[in-house]
Amino acid sequence: MGIDQRIGLDWHLDLGGGIILPPPRRPDLLDLQVVNEQIAGSSRVSIGDSQKQSGLITIGPTILQERNTAMKALTKSTRSIKPAEVEKNWHLIDAEGLVPGRLASIVANLLRGKHKPSFTPHVDCGDHVIIINADKVKFTGNKMTGKIYYKHTGHPGGIKETTPAKVLEGRFPERVMEKAITRMIPRGPLGRAQMKALHLYNGTEHPHDGQKPIVMDVASMNRKNKAAS
Repeated sequence: MGIDQRIGLDWHLDLGGGIILPPPRRPDLLDLQVVNEQIAGSSRVSIGDSQKQSGLITIGPTILQERNTAMKALTKSTRSIKPAEVEKNWHLIDAEGLVPGRLASIVANLLRGKHKPSFTPHVDCGDHVIIINADKVKFTGNKMTGKIYYKHTGHPGGIKETTPAKVLEGRFPERVMEKAITRMIPRGPLGRAQMKALHLYNGTEHPHDGQKPIVMDVASMNRKNKAAS
């Protein structure tokens, strides 16, 4: 049984820097000398004449400091990065033979910055991603002709449909990867700002050599990332 249970007291925090025990319910059971020795020792508990008269016991700030230090060691704080502190890197990915959906999930995480320890959901903290050979991605199974893309003109009966094979053979084959990545990015101003860091090219040439992009071998990350030939 603790000393607070024996004397029937509750602990309260004093804004002045100590813990104050209120006057006991039975003053005849309160022995200030026993409290002074058993709670913290004479060097860490200060009891003045005014406190003896009022029945209040103040435990000094040393105990509070030790308690706060222990609590900080157990507490983990997550810091939100500011837009001015963001450092954007450049990544280069060769999409030849890669599965569009698996590649899009990796690129979306890079654009959002989820691969960084400093990831902040409401800040554009992602990196730039360059994708070359975007027209040479490969779908698994029969998705090349069986997958259907829908769009609507806005007029009655204006629904249109197409397949990945038609898009890859058309004027803008890179739109297959663009749409796949766009739908993995949050909608809104932040998502549009993150999509500006995506650079898609159909061939092997790109104008970003000056940024010295880091080459990322997506095919070696997982054997399923590359479609079987």
